[in-house]
Amino acid sequence: MLTAYRDNESQTGPWLVWLHGLLGSADEWSPIVELCPSFPSLRVDLPGHGQSNSVSCQSFSNFDEQLAQLLHHHNINQYYLIGYSLGARLAMHTACYYQPDGLLGLVIEGGNVGLNNPSERSARYINDHYWAQRFRLEPIEIVLNDWYQQPVFADLTKDQRQQLIALRRENNPQSVADMLENTSLSKQPFLVERLYQLTMPFRYFCGEQDQKFRSVSQQYTLPITLINNAGHNAHRENPHGYATALHHFLSLCG
Repeated sequence: MLTAYRDNESQTGPWLVWLHGLLGSADEWSPIVELCPSFPSLRVDLPGHGQSNSVSCQSFSNFDEQLAQLLHHHNINQYYLIGYSLGARLAMHTACYYQPDGLLGLVIEGGNVGLNNPSERSARYINDHYWAQRFRLEPIEIVLNDWYQQPVFADLTKDQRQQLIALRRENNPQSVADMLENTSLSKQPFLVERLYQLTMPFRYFCGEQDQKFRSVSQQYTLPITLINNAGHNAHRENPHGYATALHHFLSLCG
């Protein structure tokens, strides 16, 4: 079973369930959770990450089942799902395909809604396989240094890049590689039409400097909230701004 951490559990009401990105862990949500003291929270280590690094995940549907099992284990019946990057893509799939009864709302941060073009899917499969093989075969620090040179991380300063490399090098590269391939964007359904059909409250958070995902949200007219002074990893770069936006969303959910 996935490992997860309970915070503010003396609080009553719906839970906040947090899904991190590739190479991250449940710990990265701690600053935001501390800014949301009135909500019970469950921070999840995704398969292949943190204390879940021995847990494998074969597909998006497999993750849906793992998350349902985890929530049942923790007796969580009503909750909001909050995901970043890979965690955002997993959260969207859960909301759109698994459609759990207890899911009250969805917050997505920098999550790709999928590829609707076969040639783009093919190119993405090749790209993700390339990175997975590098994680398997090369020293992780070298791979991470190149990973954080990708265009989506262009807003990072040199110091921010080095901090992330220092943090992420604790990962098991074999586990990361497996998760990268098994939940590749090339294998993710194109989710836009199903997102439009969601009956629960849904919000797309995006750092104001994250040009790639700002354009995604605009292209598909998703309900966007911009986080000031932040790029792709908005919750890390501006936790107070992120928490303020999250509180506003939750207040509108009633």
